[in-house]
Order: sequence, then structure tokens, then C-alpha cells
Amino acid sequence: MSAQHTTHAPAGAHSAHAAHGAHGGHDHAGDTPHHAANEPHSTFSGYMTGFVLSIILTAIPFWLVMAKVIADRNMAVLVLGGFAVVQILVHMVYFLHMNGKVEGGWTMLSTIFTVVFVAIAIAGTLWVMFHMNTNMMPEHTMPASTAPLPPPVNNAP
Repeated sequence: MSAQHTTHAPAGAHSAHAAHGAHGGHDHAGDTPHHAANEPHSTFSGYMTGFVLSIILTAIPFWLVMAKVIADRNMAVLVLGGFAVVQILVHMVYFLHMNGKVEGGWTMLSTIFTVVFVAIAIAGTLWVMFHMNTNMMPEHTMPASTAPLPPPVNNAP
């Protein structure tokens, strides 16, 4: 860092620093860290909104399961999975501050890539496991052979 960043220079020197435009011409009063315009800025209200949404998105599925509102198991899994996805999005937006503007969109792009990669890995794993279960389990019926079976051998004395 230059001396202009670490010490307070006389008024004339500071105006010369601002003139070169290295930091967009804004003031260095207090030597606070600089944030780009596209970086997220956390607010108490933003955190509280995320917190309240998280509580709601946890309480509703809990109530749905405990009160046995949804009788069909498959429908319950789909509804609870939907609430889980919405809660993940709430956490990403309100607590991780992810949007398309942060770091030129690279954070969101890497997140999308990760989600697609994990989905492919999980789908491929389930596909392989399903087919191994179908094709290799002992109770799997084998196709009937067209050749006649040999007669049983009698080894009685």
C-alpha cells in the first residue's frame, strides 16, 4: 500500500490522490474497506426476512407431517421436497447473498454448474443401483430355457 492509504496526508496531497481516480474519486475518511458497487451489503432487515422465511418454511412441513395432513406418502415426499428446495433458495439469497450480480455472475454460474453436476451424479448412481438390483438379485426370475433339463441322478444304495 502507498503512504497515502496508511497515513493521513495534508489536504493538498489528498486532493491529488483523488484526482488520479484510482478508487473512483471517493473519500478515504476512516480508512474503511472498499466494496465494489455490485457486492452484497447485509442489513438487519434482510437477515430478519430470511430468518422469518426459514422458520415458516420449517414449521409448515413439520405441521404437515405431524398432523398427517397428506395421506399419500409419494405426495408428502414431493411437497416436503418442494419446501426444502424453497428453503435452500431462501438461504442462498438472504444469508449467502447470491444473485446474478455478485462477482460478475460467476458465483451463480458456479452454483448452477454444481447443482447440475450433483444431479447427474445422483441420477447416475440411482440408475446403476436400480439396474444392479433388478439384474443381480437372487429372486430375479431367469428366462425359461428351450432345452430340456437332464433327468435327476439317483444315487441311492
